[in-house]
Amino acid sequence: MQSVPQPAGSPAEPDVTPLTEPSEGVPAVVDTPEAFARVVEAFGAGTGPVAVDAERASGYRYGQHNYLVQVRREGAGTALIDPVAVPDLSPLSDALVGVEWVLHAASQDLPALAEQGMRPSRVFDTELGARLLGLERVGLAAVVAELLGLGLAKEHSAVDWSTRPLPEQWLRYAALDVEVLVELREVLAERLALAGKAQWAAEEFEAARLAPPAPPRVEPWRRVSGVHAIRDPRRLAVVRSLWETRDENARQRDISPGRVLPDAAIVAAAQALPRSVPQLVALPQFSGKGTRRRAALWQRAVDAGLALADDQLPSVRGPRTDAPPPPRAWADRDPAAAARLAAARAIVAELSEAHTVPAENLLQPDLLRRVCWTPPQPADAEHLAERLAAGGARPWQIGLLAPRLAEAFAAQGAVA
Repeated sequence: MQSVPQPAGSPAEPDVTPLTEPSEGVPAVVDTPEAFARVVEAFGAGTGPVAVDAERASGYRYGQHNYLVQVRREGAGTALIDPVAVPDLSPLSDALVGVEWVLHAASQDLPALAEQGMRPSRVFDTELGARLLGLERVGLAAVVAELLGLGLAKEHSAVDWSTRPLPEQWLRYAALDVEVLVELREVLAERLALAGKAQWAAEEFEAARLAPPAPPRVEPWRRVSGVHAIRDPRRLAVVRSLWETRDENARQRDISPGRVLPDAAIVAAAQALPRSVPQLVALPQFSGKGTRRRAALWQRAVDAGLALADDQLPSVRGPRTDAPPPPRAWADRDPAAAARLAAARAIVAELSEAHTVPAENLLQPDLLRRVCWTPPQPADAEHLAERLAAGGARPWQIGLLAPRLAEAFAAQGAVA
């Protein structure tokens, strides 16, 4: 690993030495079965944990597929694997059975890695470790700077990783991302042990490893930016029709939906309700060359929304779910639940400060709201522990929160 002294007058933090070159240089991209077989053999013979990272093309391509996978292990060095050319990475995963994988923000990388046959036996998540230690900034570059005194440049984090061939400077960036992950893991593990949080971390890491795939969103079109301003069912039907048409077009072309048609254009069309292509392209949001080229497609989507019968229009209230109502409505709908939520949030805030752990890492906010809206009966520590466990809370979280919540709920009259 090559580093250089920080130049005078640099805006970077003091005592941070920039990393400019991987220790063994930038490796060639692994893009043939033969080269991949050599990587599998080398990494199977390596020692210690394996650092793993992946790069996607969010904002450029449809979906969240990997376009580069980086791995590093003592005795094997760093490998940069092209999963487009070598889509089945299961032989590498098989060679690493029982080996701990070190990732930063594992929940972001594991789903796409699983698509390529890579599933870890054990995980150490350096971002989660940093959160449990109460670090103010938990991005990889910030944690590496604070704990190792090294500077990682992040200027290529949002580039189009589906580009082929990948530029040399991007590959250098990718190799550096796994260069110091194992070293960072050692520092974090030591600090977690000293803080009495090693078991907490182990439970969090295992939960991240075993997390199931996210379920499909219910009515995902409602996430269009700006749709909250539309309260008319007919216009919402146009939003839905345009979103579905855009999504299918983006899927077919393998382009990020936002690059096919911006959310602002969908909302503008729903508000204007154009009856013809000329009326549609007269909207400023549809004046772009690419948007105008497909204007007939978008107008057909608008027409489809306008043609729906009244009983086929979407509800302005959104889909029915089992989720509690927004907390702002609790005081009117259920004052006792509102009181429980206020007491529970105070407890979480107190424990967050006492243990230097972000509140959202003490307990998932949605789970806290659900327990407060419909507490178990009786709402004692035992039954609250069961409810929290059923909702995915880890033992360390349950141990901290169940007794305190039981006391608070009893004081609020939640116990039957």
